[in-house]
Amino acid sequence: MTLIPAFKLGVWNAWIFILYFPLTPPLMKVMDRLVGTGDISKKMGTVPQDKCEKRNYAIFMILTYLILVYSIFLPLKVGTAWFYVGLVIYLMGLAALITSMVNVTTTPLGQLFIKGLYRYSRHPGYVSMIILNLGVAIASPAWILLLYSVLNAVFLHFQALAEERGCLQTHGEGYRAYITRTPRWLGLPKSK
Repeated sequence: MTLIPAFKLGVWNAWIFILYFPLTPPLMKVMDRLVGTGDISKKMGTVPQDKCEKRNYAIFMILTYLILVYSIFLPLKVGTAWFYVGLVIYLMGLAALITSMVNVTTTPLGQLFIKGLYRYSRHPGYVSMIILNLGVAIASPAWILLLYSVLNAVFLHFQALAEERGCLQTHGEGYRAYITRTPRWLGLPKSK
């Protein structure tokens, strides 16, 4: 990684990998129509956020779109070890993201997301996004994207806390039991 990464407009730039971010919501809706129950918006609900969390979310979204624009000018280092290592990490994250989407879309309305990857993480979608961002940062290789990956992980941690607070309010003891047996980020589930 260099201190000042290359900056030139091109087709084979990091934007190709970062497209997962704006494409995730429409992909969820398509997937819900294909294999789901057709009520993805109701299943996902809204995250209860206080004023500080709303401000942090807005700042993070601005930062994310700035990174998306920056990625248009950031060449991938195709043919290097950095690129292939980053590509493998990215593809693992993409597979996890798609799998977690299928887990959500196939869960009936009103039930907790506890099957598939949700047995190993309470937030597999967030874990996959962290892996995706790390893969892009390595494939580029750009320290700015690496820094963004770290900031993304911190933001997603606080977003996960807000979601868990909302799930506890909505699902009560069922979600509390899920918390006791399933790690927040990644690990083996505890026996019941």
